[in-house]
Amino acid sequence: MPWWGTVLFLAAVVLAIWGFMSIVGFRTRTLTRKTDRRAEDLYPNYAGPQRERHRSAHGHGVRRHEDPPG
Repeated sequence: MPWWGTVLFLAAVVLAIWGFMSIVGFRTRTLTRKTDRRAEDLYPNYAGPQRERHRSAHGHGVRRHEDPPG
């Protein structure tokens, strides 16, 4: 391989590493930023008194005190 091929290859490797690190950094900053949203605000159907949530889950077939089959 000629010397300029080696230089181009190394430049491409450095560019790929830089691109990967910049994308990962962007994702990290995006996913870990501060927010004022709460789970209750995002999922209003699940907010409410515990008894209502228990009845809703029970009505949809969720059983907490039974052993799983198998």
